[in-house]
Amino acid sequence: MPHERRHSAGLAARLLGPVTPARGQPVRVYLGLGSNLGQREENLRRAIRLLGCHMHLVRASSLYETAPWGYTDQPDFLNCVLEAETTLTPVELLALGQQVEREVGRQPTFRYGPRLVDVDILLYGDQVVQEISPDLQIPHPRLAERAFVLAPLAELAPELPHPTLGVTIAALLANVAGKEGVKVWGPPVGVG
Repeated sequence: MPHERRHSAGLAARLLGPVTPARGQPVRVYLGLGSNLGQREENLRRAIRLLGCHMHLVRASSLYETAPWGYTDQPDFLNCVLEAETTLTPVELLALGQQVEREVGRQPTFRYGPRLVDVDILLYGDQVVQEISPDLQIPHPRLAERAFVLAPLAELAPELPHPTLGVTIAALLANVAGKEGVKVWGPPVGVG
């Protein structure tokens, strides 16, 4: 594992340059990850390793298997949520997620289409972010509609309030459509 961590750290440094020095107190963030092509679990593990080179990963949810959302004529997804602490700004965190997606091998496709890996910022502390360029909305604009995100997020932080809706993640999960199709597939991916 130490060799693998050094390799991942070196790879991430080549991708992103040095980690930005701390600008203040770390922010607790929640990232949603999904994969439905290739070796789904390995794709998620690789993305988590790369993300961990640039932020403190606190813990990961279990892996959940879900039917595709939006465009349904594609393979099922494996999804999980990461809880992390970062000093990256929301825009820097978005750029990191996109670079990790590319490194794992994600290719451009159509909206809601199949992908090797997807990294979404779900929550960034209790902040509300609306950026036009790059297109960035936090909390994730479809968070409350997606059982495949709410189930793993509720596993980690059920009492966490949604910053704009004012209800807990557990309450959102209790009322979302499609939660019966979200099944635990495997244990959490190690983040340490």
